[in-house]
Amino acid sequence: MGKTVRLGIAGLGTVGCGLVELLTANAERMTLGSGCKFAISGVSARDKSKDRGIALGADVIWHSDPVALATAPETDVFVELIGGSEGAAREAVTAALKAGKPVVTANKALLADHGVELAGFAEEAGVALAFEAAVAGGIPVIKAMRESLIGNSITRVYGILNGTCNYILTRMQEEGLAFEDVLKDAQALGYAEADPTFDVGGFDTAHKLSLLTSLAFGSEGATFEQIHVEGIERITPADIEAADDLGYRIKLLGVSMKTDSGIEQRVHPAMVAKGSAIAQVSGVTNGVAIDGDFVGDILLVGPGAGGGATASAVAADIAEVARGAVFAPFVTPAAKLAPYKRAQLRKHQGAYYLRLSVYDKPGAMAAIATRMGEQNVSLESIVQRRSKAGLPGSDGLPEPGELASVILITHKTNEQAIRDALAAIEADGKIADKPQVIRIEEL
Repeated sequence: MGKTVRLGIAGLGTVGCGLVELLTANAERMTLGSGCKFAISGVSARDKSKDRGIALGADVIWHSDPVALATAPETDVFVELIGGSEGAAREAVTAALKAGKPVVTANKALLADHGVELAGFAEEAGVALAFEAAVAGGIPVIKAMRESLIGNSITRVYGILNGTCNYILTRMQEEGLAFEDVLKDAQALGYAEADPTFDVGGFDTAHKLSLLTSLAFGSEGATFEQIHVEGIERITPADIEAADDLGYRIKLLGVSMKTDSGIEQRVHPAMVAKGSAIAQVSGVTNGVAIDGDFVGDILLVGPGAGGGATASAVAADIAEVARGAVFAPFVTPAAKLAPYKRAQLRKHQGAYYLRLSVYDKPGAMAAIATRMGEQNVSLESIVQRRSKAGLPGSDGLPEPGELASVILITHKTNEQAIRDALAAIEADGKIADKPQVIRIEEL
């Protein structure tokens, strides 16, 4: 049935090996769905002698240089699963596109940093640059935005885009564990790297959010300096407990939306109502919500990582490319993508959860309330907690002069006012540690 599409696969890690297994196990379905047969003509990886537990045919050509694989005559579609925004990945993808070969990649970092340039190469050559697997693993969010929602003007896209963080926060909520303890378990299970900073610091989410922003709003990607990024490292069991009592769950969200001053992109922990759909997304699962003017609000949920889920997304792109689909990678042609205009985040409006370690002295709370009032920050509630989480107040209310864990919930205000008020409170010497600030999102 149909022609045979020869694949050159660069990178035989978890995803690459998962793709080889998928192409073997579901060869007939791939053929029936695309009208083409698929054959692996060449591969490239660091160590040829490594036992990866997969069977490659005797006629598969091994390339030590992925650029050579990308431009090889026997490569019809180049599949880049190396990772990283520079070096071999960028060189090989660039070479393939300039040679007129379609590219399928799962490399979010490469696309976040060089996506517009690479899209230009693809469009000039008249070939596809497909990257479904770069965002939210097995969830077909790229295809939904590129095709299914093409008739909508998108106003906001947001979601849980990192399974590692969602797993950590879920277990902290369900079991009352500390961040450090759950992180160790996540590393043991392979959900987190030995150096987890890229995940727990919010940077992985920021890469993915940048791609979703370009798709949603027809803009060039933003640099890290243009995306407000906070991680989950400072979330404590006390915060999880307080959120639960207040009717919320804490999630690491990536949010991108149009505003009067530009595009607002932010990554940070947020409190979301327990009854909201996004609050129900737990464990290593991802969820992406898209607000369109005609379709309304939709939520796509599924596995956000793992060899099988990511390989599934790669295979979908391969099948689409084999059918002859050629499209502008970011919906809007690269030359027409608008320059990225960053919104004034300090004008962001919303309610806030604040946790302060306050010296329990006469007049301390009055001084804090005064500083809030000076910035026109209205307080909905002030609670001095008896925490079950081992923070100040865990053995009852503190003695005079000791530290008290005080929680403030504000009415809707702006980011600048909150930051200015907290800076004044810190300067007054009324609190011992850096304040905990978590936005309360209305989703």
